[in-house]
Amino acid sequence: MSYRAVTRDIEVIVTPRYLEDESSPAGGRWFWAYEVEIVNHGIRAVKLRSRYWRITDASGKVQEVRGEGVVGKQPVIRPGERFNYTSGCPLQTPEGIMVGQYFMTDDTGEAFAVDIPAFSLDSPRTGRRVLH
Repeated sequence: MSYRAVTRDIEVIVTPRYLEDESSPAGGRWFWAYEVEIVNHGIRAVKLRSRYWRITDASGKVQEVRGEGVVGKQPVIRPGERFNYTSGCPLQTPEGIMVGQYFMTDDTGEAFAVDIPAFSLDSPRTGRRVLH
């Protein structure tokens, strides 16, 4: 299942998947990879400067992550182009939710935030999903 959000002609598509080989439920560790595609439908180039994630596990524990760029890059995405990357998230519960924002500047220097849609992290034995 993919989750989508569009802000100022920038589309963010996230596809999470549970990684059973990286998880150890008996040890209290569940791990997901998530693929992100950022598509520039606008008329200006944009640069992804930084990110913010809010990760909530099934017990209600919240972790906030802030940092420069994504996967060590601050990509410039020109009109009609897309940027893809994959990252991961461990939790101490078999389910959780992630949501966030990318902070960008356009080619005029204007700064703005782009929403990352909320998406579910569900192990195969859970049935809950964030509606999109």
